[in-house]
Amino acid sequence: MIVKVDNLVKRYGDLTAVDHLSLEVHDGEVFGLLGPNGSGKTTTINCILSLLEYDEGEIELFGQPMTPDAYHIKRDIGIVMQNVAVYNELTVYENIDYFCGLYVRDKNLRKKLVHEAIDFVGLADYAKFYPKKLSGGLLRRLNIACGIAHKPKLIILDEPTVAVDPQSRNKILEGILELNKQGATIIYTSHYMEEVERICSRIMILDKGKAIATGTNSELKAMIAIGEKITVESNDLSAEQLAAIRELPNIVSAEYNRPLLVIKSSRGANNLETVLDFIKKEGIQFSRIYSELPTLNDVFLELTGRALRD
Repeated sequence: MIVKVDNLVKRYGDLTAVDHLSLEVHDGEVFGLLGPNGSGKTTTINCILSLLEYDEGEIELFGQPMTPDAYHIKRDIGIVMQNVAVYNELTVYENIDYFCGLYVRDKNLRKKLVHEAIDFVGLADYAKFYPKKLSGGLLRRLNIACGIAHKPKLIILDEPTVAVDPQSRNKILEGILELNKQGATIIYTSHYMEEVERICSRIMILDKGKAIATGTNSELKAMIAIGEKITVESNDLSAEQLAAIRELPNIVSAEYNRPLLVIKSSRGANNLETVLDFIKKEGIQFSRIYSELPTLNDVFLELTGRALRD
């Protein structure tokens, strides 16, 4: 077991930010930690890292109790937080060397590790650049290199792809999967559900400081009522026909905002066929119709609600 959190409670006055939370992260996992703003994700991570005191519970990393002075444990952890944290006065190479030097004293080994990190994130052509000369995507990659150069066994990435272009995002995600392939266990937080679906082997959804669901992508999708989403593009649908569609077998909901009719159905083998038969019988004209399985985003919204969060 790489991370074990048992009955964690963290309060800020009358606010309970983390409410009797338990979780386990196994060796070799990419563990996704999801939740709306204010759900307790960052507080949980800070407690795991012993950056925050907590009120109740126990935390173990690598089978040992985690404490603020457990430096022998911290040497095996890499942290990449949401806000880029590098020194503008240092070059790309010097930044990575500095952060790697916090863990690795041997200069020859450190030099090797720094070059490996630079190559890994694709910054070889920018080694002598200062951060202010880098684009947002390159800065993110530098931030990652600083966090992983010392070859940690556990890597915590908190929203590492915020505000970067698609090419940089793809490069970062490929890098995370490669780190995992090389043996690192990863805890990953993001608001981009498609990223989590792509890279995470297991996922926990938090809300109001509590774990409301944990499982693989498939297991989470099986928790919600929606089995299929059918979208019809049509300008030819009456209120009576919409009401009739809502009465069809296995239909959970049907919403029509011309020209899109979005039908959500429960699990069943012939839902699309049932809708097509109805459209044909009613003579409804349409330009396109397609069916989608539920996404992690559908799961997230159904479990946490659609109301905006601060």
